[in-house]
Order: sequence, then C-alpha cells, then structure tokens
Amino acid sequence: MSLPGEAGKSVFITGASSGLGRQMAIEFARRGYRLALTARRLDLLQDLQGELGLPESALLIAALDVTDEAAVTRVLSEAQAFFGVLDIVVANAGIGHHARIGKLAFAKVRDTINTNVIGFMATVDAAVHCFEAQGHGHLVGISSVAAFRGLPAGGAYGASKSAVTAYLQALRAESHGSKILVTTLSPGFIDTPINRGAKSRPFVIPVEQGGKLLVDLIEKRVECASVPRWPWALVSRLIAILPTAVIARFR
Repeated sequence: MSLPGEAGKSVFITGASSGLGRQMAIEFARRGYRLALTARRLDLLQDLQGELGLPESALLIAALDVTDEAAVTRVLSEAQAFFGVLDIVVANAGIGHHARIGKLAFAKVRDTINTNVIGFMATVDAAVHCFEAQGHGHLVGISSVAAFRGLPAGGAYGASKSAVTAYLQALRAESHGSKILVTTLSPGFIDTPINRGAKSRPFVIPVEQGGKLLVDLIEKRVECASVPRWPWALVSRLIAILPTAVIARFR
C-alpha cells in the first residue's frame, strides 16, 4: 500500500538488474511508482520488465554503465524527459570484490573504485543537476555497513562505501534548507549475489525483506539508516571502538 501522495512518483534506479536494485524496483512497482530502471545488462532488465507488467507509460529501461559519465548524464536526462520529472534517484549500482590487500588483483580494486565511487559520484552529480533544474528531488545513496570500519579482506569495498557515505554527508550539508533531500542507506547482509560468497554473513535477511525495508525508509525520507536498523545500529557503534587486535581476528 502506497503512502498518500507517493503513488505515481517517478524513481530512477541504477544497478536494477539484480540484488537490491532489482528488489527495490519490484517493491516500488507494488506501491504504484513509475520506474526508470538501468543496469549494464539490458537482457536482465527486459526480464524484469516482463515480470513487473507495468504499462509502457510507467516503465523505462535502459542499458547503463555508471562508469561512463556522459552516458549517466544522457540516460538520466532521457528518463526525466520521459516522465516529465524525476522525484527520486537511487544511486545503487555497485560491485564487491573481497581479498586481503596485496592479494586482490589490482584490476579488481580499480573496478571496485570506478563503479562504487566514480560511477556513484557521476550519478549523484547528474541527479543534482536534474533536481536543481526542476526545483526538487530526493537523492538516495546505497552505502553499506562495510563503511563503518575497515575489515580484513574488505579494504577496497569498505573504502568505496566510506566514500559514498562521506560524499552524501557533504551533499546533505550543501543542500540543507533546499528542496533536495538526501538519504544514506547502509545495508547489512541481505541475501544477494554480491555477498553469497562471503565466509560469514551475520544477521543475514532475505532480499524480499531487505527491499521492503529500503523502500520503507526511502518513503519516510530518513537522512541515514542501517538496514535493518537492528542490530546494525548497535553493531556500527561497537565496531568503531573495537581494538585492532580484535578486528584482526576477523581474518
């Protein structure tokens, strides 16, 4: 059930072909939103398009590699023109490679930073220009509990998500008092392909539950939240003060 006034709003999502992006698209569709869905793999978006069963006027899909800055600007502008307005932009696209520093092939480190940081920033930049032109908008960035503390085998991914969190903090301060809202969501372990290879997934929840919680928080227009809030709100505080000797045991 949509909140009053929410149904019919338009949402632009990057990385919508799988994982959290795909589940958020399903959840938004259930609540009556119009969707612009992007990802590198158009075939997977086409599969999702068939599953959602939305009318052509309520759904736009487009292939997009967020590391292509010009393409990000172009596709987002096309989505804004298609719907007339973009109410929400969800910068979700991301990849995850995990191994100890010096053991992870540096090409994978570069890919992580290019997608999770540069691609994310390109999306945010394009969204801000869009929102300023139309006079309002809600930017949602998907960070991670991995941003709370650098952990063994998670250096590149954690660093990329720390950049996401810091960038959104800056934007939130810059847009304070304006009609541009900024939300940072930090998922814990939600059952998606990006973490299924992890040795341990504490407090893991199903992707369906994760998608619902994410969209609930977006509709509430929160500034920042871990997902789910419990136990990660507590874990985030604890992990920040643990001695390095304890963190080292996570190897």
